[in-house]
Amino acid sequence: MIIIENCAIATVDTAGTEYASGHVVVDGNRIVAVGAGPAPVPAGEGARRVRHVDGTGCLATPGLVNTHHHLYQWITRGLATDATLFEWLTELYPVWARIDAADVHAAARAGLGWLALSGCTTSTDHHYVFPDGAGDVLAAEIEAARSIGLRFHPTRGSMDRGRSDGGLPPDEVVEDIDTILAATEAAIDTYHDPSPEAMLRIGIAPCSPFSVSDRLLAEARQLATRRGVMLHTHLAETTDEEEFCQATHGCTPVEYLDSLGWLGEDVWLAHCVHLSDGAVKRLGATGTGVAHCPSSNARLGAGLAPAADLLEAGVPVGLGVDGAASQESGLLAEELRQALYVARLRGGPTALRARQALAMGTIGGARCIGRQAELGSLEAGKLADIALWRLDGLGHADITDPVAALVLGPPAPLELLTVNGGVVVSGGELRTASHTELAASARAAHRGLMARDPEHPEHTHQGRTS
Repeated sequence: MIIIENCAIATVDTAGTEYASGHVVVDGNRIVAVGAGPAPVPAGEGARRVRHVDGTGCLATPGLVNTHHHLYQWITRGLATDATLFEWLTELYPVWARIDAADVHAAARAGLGWLALSGCTTSTDHHYVFPDGAGDVLAAEIEAARSIGLRFHPTRGSMDRGRSDGGLPPDEVVEDIDTILAATEAAIDTYHDPSPEAMLRIGIAPCSPFSVSDRLLAEARQLATRRGVMLHTHLAETTDEEEFCQATHGCTPVEYLDSLGWLGEDVWLAHCVHLSDGAVKRLGATGTGVAHCPSSNARLGAGLAPAADLLEAGVPVGLGVDGAASQESGLLAEELRQALYVARLRGGPTALRARQALAMGTIGGARCIGRQAELGSLEAGKLADIALWRLDGLGHADITDPVAALVLGPPAPLELLTVNGGVVVSGGELRTASHTELAASARAAHRGLMARDPEHPEHTHQGRTS
């Protein structure tokens, strides 16, 4: 049993309940009590196995949910830093074509460890590059998540439309449809846990409209419906994608997915930057979720996603850091502030409030991945995924409102992070892995990957190491 006391609490429940000083009680992997003032005194056997956490100077929130990532990209950061999305992909596809399972394991452990230190308790991942001879890269990232201790929703991604078929990726990084579908179903058979307490669930994620065929999208939809798993893809990220869809399919990206049965409560889409008013309403009407990735969209100059409009239309909106190669910071907590900034750049100072940003990072993300009944708010009966943020240091102590301090202030250190009732971070330190070892392994994987192509620009750009 864990009892957290004397902290401010933002429950992010439907009523927006908050406590200036309160308690959260965890028994096993479930929250059993949340309220004002001191916690009830445990009796009997429970009293002998209590871990007391003094939360004075802290804010307790639900753990953050990362709704879009590409963990393998952690070891390819800092490349094509001044490129558009299509330019960036063109430079990086050949690099990613050389990854193997060991690379992915090192990258995923580093990325997930970093996410944990930024308050993330659940992360998705969209892995869509499966080079020949690379080994089982999906298994590699699943094992990485187990070692770090985060709740994990990886998606078996795919690309079947290479340049020779009018797509963007080079032919050497695409797969044929039969291979994709067989591997996807095998991943569901092997790993997917549909239980309410699941630490691991599998989704299906063809990459994007410019890298997959109509047939793959249609058959992925059929497989997801048959197996009862979620669907995910990139959509409407750039004007280049809009132009591609108009030229290739004669419609917008949202209309294209809609024509293939790809809108619904079992679907969440990454980015959705360039949407018409009609598209926003259609996503709301169908309950289709959106993973808002403000820092990545800014880094690539893709645009300002209409997150406030999506929320107004009833769309489930979560936050994502996106792949570390297009968003080198990788701190999920920072996306709370970036989401607020983007909304206000579009719509002014009242377009999005701090508490709405926190809700996107917690219950909004849980809605995107179909876990709102178990995750995303601090309520009795929900799974014990909790972040306790220290707000009494120099960077936050004089900010009156603790939620505003978390969202608008500098990154807050974590006093405690629990996932499924287990401690992953305490006292600002990752407890499930060595921070130093994660960094060393990721650096070694990066060097090994880049060394496989001595002609790559990293070896000639001033200030970079190989």
